[in-house]
Amino acid sequence: MTDLRPASTTAPSPGDARTLRGARRITIIGVIVSVSLAAVVAIISVITGDLSRQSTIILTTLLVTGFGLTMLCHLGVAGRPVRIVGFVGIGVSTVALVLGLMLIWWTWLLNSDFAVDVWRWFGVSVILAVSLAHANLLLLLAGRRHPAVRIALTVTLCAIATLALLGILPILSEGDIPAPGTEDGYSRAAIVIAIIDALGTIVLPVVALFLRDPGAGTTAPDAATAAAAAPAAAASAGPDAPPAPEGTTGDAVEQRIARLEASTGLGRNALLMAALDALEATRAGTRA
Repeated sequence: MTDLRPASTTAPSPGDARTLRGARRITIIGVIVSVSLAAVVAIISVITGDLSRQSTIILTTLLVTGFGLTMLCHLGVAGRPVRIVGFVGIGVSTVALVLGLMLIWWTWLLNSDFAVDVWRWFGVSVILAVSLAHANLLLLLAGRRHPAVRIALTVTLCAIATLALLGILPILSEGDIPAPGTEDGYSRAAIVIAIIDALGTIVLPVVALFLRDPGAGTTAPDAATAAAAAPAAAASAGPDAPPAPEGTTGDAVEQRIARLEASTGLGRNALLMAALDALEATRAGTRA
């Protein structure tokens, strides 16, 4: 099974991790504000009966909301070894946002020949943005080593890519694909791929929840090893040892967590839980 993670990766620094958390927080706030604004404008439009005047604002807020939701999915892997997929998704979502705003606000564009090309590339970018957002949600499991999880992840990612391709080809070919007489087979193939996609999306997180990676329960994480060795290190240092510079310990911990997140693909909470489990097992074995 092909490894979805690069052979060598650079762990994000604590500063990068804080930047990512800030970007996610801003995106969430933007989505909430956009949805709220769209609801308020829609209510005012219904009450006043002037739907045409407010339609531009409603479409804009819905577009920004969709952009924010896909951005959250892309940012979910921005600090992981598969971050390149997240960055590509961010770029594609941005292109879709710009093209959508052009179609909404540039009314003169709708009466020009250029509008056909804008609509075409808007459709392509939307399909790619949604497909990459879907893939990035599943790529949060890219660090898992269990064969069943990896096979299911690979099959589902292939289904997402194939379904996106089947949606893009008719747009780029201006309707020449599927060829006349093959529409039924084309639609049947798309439905089958969509079912596989949906099945993998539903089953994969459940399978990953119950299946542990090989050797996960036999090797203690670095955090547990450090915790067990801490008393001996403190005793050997002696009472006259100078204290660590202020802030150094916290930065070192954050750097170790960032390295483990990059190398294992697990989140911060999962790593801390594994370290606590290993520490408790070590203490129980010592008391026994």
